[in-house]
Amino acid sequence: MKTQVNEAAAAGTATIQYDGKSASLPVVRGTEDETAVDIQNLRTSTGLITLDPGYGNTGSCRSAVTFIDGEKGILRYRGYPIEELAERSSFLEVAWLLIRGELPTRAELERFTHEVTLHTMLHQDFTGFFDAMPKDAHPMPVCAAAVGALATFYQGLVDDQFTIVRLIAKMPTIAAWSYKHSIGQPFIYPQNRLDYASNFLHMMYAVPCDEYEVDPVLARTLDLLLILHADHEQNCSTSTVRMVGSSMANLYASIAAGISALWGPLHGGANQQVIEMLERIAAEEGSADRFLSKAKDRNDTTRLMGFGHRVYKTYDPRAAILKKACSEVIARVGVSSRLLEIAMQLEEIALKDEYFVSRKLYPNVDFYSGVIYQALGIPVNMFTVMFTIGRLPGWIAQWMEARGDKDFRISRPRQIYVGHPKRPYMPIDKRS
Repeated sequence: MKTQVNEAAAAGTATIQYDGKSASLPVVRGTEDETAVDIQNLRTSTGLITLDPGYGNTGSCRSAVTFIDGEKGILRYRGYPIEELAERSSFLEVAWLLIRGELPTRAELERFTHEVTLHTMLHQDFTGFFDAMPKDAHPMPVCAAAVGALATFYQGLVDDQFTIVRLIAKMPTIAAWSYKHSIGQPFIYPQNRLDYASNFLHMMYAVPCDEYEVDPVLARTLDLLLILHADHEQNCSTSTVRMVGSSMANLYASIAAGISALWGPLHGGANQQVIEMLERIAAEEGSADRFLSKAKDRNDTTRLMGFGHRVYKTYDPRAAILKKACSEVIARVGVSSRLLEIAMQLEEIALKDEYFVSRKLYPNVDFYSGVIYQALGIPVNMFTVMFTIGRLPGWIAQWMEARGDKDFRISRPRQIYVGHPKRPYMPIDKRS
């Protein structure tokens, strides 16, 4: 299941001179004209290393999975525009694309879907695993622990094709059961007659001795959300999966680490902060204009959540897709649209305000995804879990790609030491 990674084309050299030493470093160019200086021989040639906190200017790998142009608002999976995939594809088809590198044939997709459907059930001993967790445990660490525990149920079979199928199949069940455990309801088992998104919604909301029919429009919307979250290049959690995998840790352990990284409020928890912001506006100010004025005040701690992105310097293409879906879902379920109204007011004002435009603060995917999740009935503490289900195929694809890289080695960043220089040990009776 190795996917093709093209060699970066040579594009000249860059020279660094320091302290009488010189290094001629290759400049390489990717298929979308991204250009980088290859510094693999910098330290051996000059004794220098680079310092790049947050790795904002460091390319950690060559990858053929996802392309992003933050200046133009472009996102593509394996070359396919996210807009086309969102409109015409399904989550499992996108999962196959990310992992395999090409869109599946009809027969391949049917077989993959069948295999995923047959592996959605968790081992019965997992009920005891969930019972051991505190009732008020956040679903994210529960999910991370459950994924790590999968390796103990499938020892010796942790890196094969069936591992990939099991992870994609069982993640919605793990997520739904973590929620059911937190509210004290019986677990609902997966049903083979349902599609991927419908199965999750059924396990979330059905109760024993009660018929629960999943609305196909809501299931399709959830499928869309999962597609939009499926991969996003070398973000924090993806880089974590790659780094843990570089130690030859198995796929279960690597994915569990990625879940933990995603849990952080600066990463997967951002859409929760958007909902909290919108609820605060509705409860207190009730005015998007007044809130934005406070957000622009340097002496005020108010922050505009869901705007701006580490990569995108224009409108996040995923946010544009979700804006349309948001109105459709709220109209479908008939819930109060107050939060959506506030969100759209914030967007309209901010996109015309020079303060936000000059800082390239445009809506990102979190701005509307939280509103949609809430309309679907997903509790706020499950937002990052939904992100996890969607991001799983991307993590798997990136982990596989890293393992197949000809330059594969254990990740080991350097550092600039700024502590004490060498000093003698002081006996305890002589310390002041």
